[in-house]
Amino acid sequence: MEKLLINGGASLSGTITCSGAKNAALPMIAATILSNENIVLKNLPYLQDITTMFELLGSMGAEIVLNENMDFTIKSNDLKEKEARYELVKTMRASILVLGPLVAKYGKAKIALPGGCAIGSRPVNYHLDALEQLGASITLRNGYIEASADRLIGTKIKFDGITVTGTENIMMAACLAEGTSVLTNVAKEPEIIDLADLLNKMGAKVNGAGSDEITIEGVKELHGCEFSIPSDRIEAGTYLVAAVVTGGEITINEINPQRLNKVLDKLKETGAKIILTKNSISLSMEKKKPKPVDITTAPFPEFPTDMQAQFSVINAISDGVSNIYETVFENRFMHVQELNRMGCDIQINGNQAIIKGVDSLYGAEVMATDLRASASLILAGLCAEGQTKVDRIYHIDRGYERIEEKLNYLGANIVRLPS
Repeated sequence: MEKLLINGGASLSGTITCSGAKNAALPMIAATILSNENIVLKNLPYLQDITTMFELLGSMGAEIVLNENMDFTIKSNDLKEKEARYELVKTMRASILVLGPLVAKYGKAKIALPGGCAIGSRPVNYHLDALEQLGASITLRNGYIEASADRLIGTKIKFDGITVTGTENIMMAACLAEGTSVLTNVAKEPEIIDLADLLNKMGAKVNGAGSDEITIEGVKELHGCEFSIPSDRIEAGTYLVAAVVTGGEITINEINPQRLNKVLDKLKETGAKIILTKNSISLSMEKKKPKPVDITTAPFPEFPTDMQAQFSVINAISDGVSNIYETVFENRFMHVQELNRMGCDIQINGNQAIIKGVDSLYGAEVMATDLRASASLILAGLCAEGQTKVDRIYHIDRGYERIEEKLNYLGANIVRLPS
């Protein structure tokens, strides 16, 4: 199993460009199932989750071609199989995103109940309840979701809880439903807007993405198009934190700052100086120790749960005491035990992390437990004294493209050790 060996102490500086957003790309790959023609996706990140989604579509009969410009042409218009097998689905919860498109396009689907990061309860019942309201028949049997429908019928759907993948799944299904669907209590994440933009370019009629209510007028078919994946806001946020914890300075290009408003507000509270343009963020810490910041995670547009672990490292080396409240997932403090092995002083009280800043961290052997926890351990290693060895880095490869290469370009000293 590969590991990352981090020699801490370097102050990071330089300019990097964000990769395409994994959380935008995965539903877009699933959306190609809806089209009768080829879809060309540009700026796809090279990540394990993307590879897994391609393997899933390929197992159904999709044709995926990479051209000389590193763009992917996906032909999913005549799938022979409508089943997502457990061996592929078990590593990635986003696999359930093929459920809605398969039922809408082919009238049936058989999807293994998904796996992925063990960061808390992310029930699929929101997806299934909404799909049933569109007219699908749903059965759970032997670890699989079996769904069928002659044709989905548009209706009004209010989600019982805010769910990003549930919103995306039903958006896609409703595009080929008969009549109009109105979805309320929906997720507002930027990735929802990105998916709507792709669907509309394919010929769908989706309005209101990013607001409390999404209206979708069903059409008979969707066509092909070209679409570029927007940059990854969580990747950008992670590298900004890397500059903060190492007292460095960084410029990130090809990123929309408005998608990081709450994160940028909190970074300013740490003492960082930030300059924004339309598509770049520059941050300078001037070798200062960060100030502690209190955080409460919540769905977009509030502070993202996917940045909580990274800010734990900022607070761990700050001057003072801070509190982080995790309101999205109930099991997302698994990084704390590993950070404490490196000298952090973090106590957990239910959904609250109480963090007392320390003078310095110390390198240690640590183990990643999920994607964003992996990022926090790397960040801690960057600012720790000595060497840190991060095990189980397959988690990090699910969501960060060439993370050690980008950090080394900024002045870090990270080596990927073979298994």
